[in-house]
Amino acid sequence: MNFSQPRADVFVPSGDDPSAALDRVTHLCIAAHQDDIEILAYDAICDCLDDPRHKAFGGVVVTDGGGSPRTGAYSSFTDEQMKDIRRQEQRDAAKLGGYAIQLQLAHPSAEVKRSPSPELAADLATIFSRCTPGVVYLHNPADKHDTHVAVFLRTLEALRALPAGRRPARVLGGEVWRDLDWLVDTDKVALNSGRRPDLALALLQVFDSQVTGGKRYDLATAGRRLAHATFHTSHATDRLQGVTWAMDLTPLINDPSLDVTDFTLAHLNRLRADVANRLARFR
Repeated sequence: MNFSQPRADVFVPSGDDPSAALDRVTHLCIAAHQDDIEILAYDAICDCLDDPRHKAFGGVVVTDGGGSPRTGAYSSFTDEQMKDIRRQEQRDAAKLGGYAIQLQLAHPSAEVKRSPSPELAADLATIFSRCTPGVVYLHNPADKHDTHVAVFLRTLEALRALPAGRRPARVLGGEVWRDLDWLVDTDKVALNSGRRPDLALALLQVFDSQVTGGKRYDLATAGRRLAHATFHTSHATDRLQGVTWAMDLTPLINDPSLDVTDFTLAHLNRLRADVANRLARFR
């Protein structure tokens, strides 16, 4: 399995053949950075752990991890050192989470943000030629991180290029930078992220270069999931112990003629109408 970047990393925690491991994947997450997978697709990790005979999780990290902020013990580390550390951290997360396979494509963020990005397109085509996941998890198009949005767009292009029979049945856009609690309830997809709380915390604490390096993603992610579960509805007790919100992106895959900007802004328009209608009812 060959990819375009010399630093690309193919890791199979079980030691199985990579092609066979990728072929088994039923739930695939394609994310921009190391630790994004564990934030936005944690419920998929749990789904696969809960039913290992029929489900297998695969992770893809697109960028090389060199530009992350750092303080404390990591403040003097170079970008090259950070790339090595973050690659190993992602491998450790894959082992801990029981992933079937973890791919790290090691593209510079600047390249991913360019359109077209032929080398990334070729890498994604290689991945999708070797697996047919039923569910694919991506960043959502309303995310506020530039690299996240760029990775979403490059992956959308790759999915739309697939023959109709090889496209995933469901594609979900999860939250990392910018919550999705602003979606109207009919647009929300609730991902059950309250399971295995010890694992959830451990998966994010694996990324020590981030957690002790100045970004407490472990605490922030747990707090956000709990807040979503509690504040989802005012007139019912909490159904889940933790929620990650997602946007259903499947229509963008099923109908490649849909404009991604129009699709995304329609969600904002429905929020605007919801606010206006509620105010009108009680004036």
